Amino acid sequence: MVLSFQTLSDFLSHGHDTVIDVRSPAEYAEDHVPGAINLPVLNNEERAEVGTIYVQQSPFLARKIGAAMVFRNAANHIEHSLSHHDGGWRPLVYCWRGGQRSGSFTWMLGQIGWRAEVVQGGYQSYRRLVFAAMYEVPLAHRLVLLDGLTGTAKTEILQEVARLGGQVLDLEGMAGHRGSLLGERPGGQPSQKRFESSIACALATMDPSKPVLVEAEASKIGARILPPTLWAAMKSAPRIEVEAPFAARCAYLVEAYDDILSDGEGLRSKLAPLKEHRSGAVIDAWFALIAAGDKPALTARLMADHYDPAYLKARSRYEVAVLQQIELPGLAPEDRRAAAEQILARLNAL
Repeated sequence: MVLSFQTLSDFLSHGHDTVIDVRSPAEYAEDHVPGAINLPVLNNEERAEVGTIYVQQSPFLARKIGAAMVFRNAANHIEHSLSHHDGGWRPLVYCWRGGQRSGSFTWMLGQIGWRAEVVQGGYQSYRRLVFAAMYEVPLAHRLVLLDGLTGTAKTEILQEVARLGGQVLDLEGMAGHRGSLLGERPGGQPSQKRFESSIACALATMDPSKPVLVEAEASKIGARILPPTLWAAMKSAPRIEVEAPFAARCAYLVEAYDDILSDGEGLRSKLAPLKEHRSGAVIDAWFALIAAGDKPALTARLMADHYDPAYLKARSRYEVAVLQQIELPGLAPEDRRAAAEQILARLNAL
């Protein structure tokens, strides 16, 4: 049976046991339906080969050669990856646009006796729903931003609110980046499409009658751009501000960014572009501290010379409503939990 979905929430509530993406690994890596497993019926090289034959020789020959590849790969998946499923298993299958790859694989699964169904329009229909949510339809959710100077442990507090049961959108986690010049994380960032999928699907599962806590961010997190409907909602959202002593913020950042601070050469490379914004004397002072290996002093200088002034300048661009200010004596785990409890209480009162 071919299934169509009118909303992203409907898509995510499909009710099947397994979602199977039969596209190539490269297509899957760029973006896929959350939770889908990749069982490609054409790998990257085979897909390129069939496409070349289609264009340069003939569509018939491409379909004939492609069919042999598809059924051979599908048989391998059935023999190995899917052999443990019993007769009641219900998979949902999709490819790029709901065509031959997903149709052929679904037909094979059905012949075995599994209740397989295919997504009409394939990944493209899913992507249209994500695009509508992120580019066309205003957010139905009420956002509250978690704000504060660099080093106030906003990400950890946000995650603690989630553990306590609050609705949270962790944009930095989804973007694979800590949201600053020195914010790179191992593994790099997802594609823009994958980033948007993560945001749209997370919001689709949340209760729009309750507020959603989001860390205050710029319009970009690393190389990933916040989609328009989310960014518009964030710019007008009220905020909860977290404040902590300068020394506590320094100590927190030295620990949180130890991987970056320990790479002197990489750190100099990342800071060099700031010569356009800070004086040569300031940059030279940073580089001297890098050479000396003095992480606490370097962190303090970066905060005082760059991060705090940049934050205050960016903040002055918007008129914001502050719901609550939370002053923390420190940023130890117990301080972060206390902040999260206060924040959740405020959110529950909205």
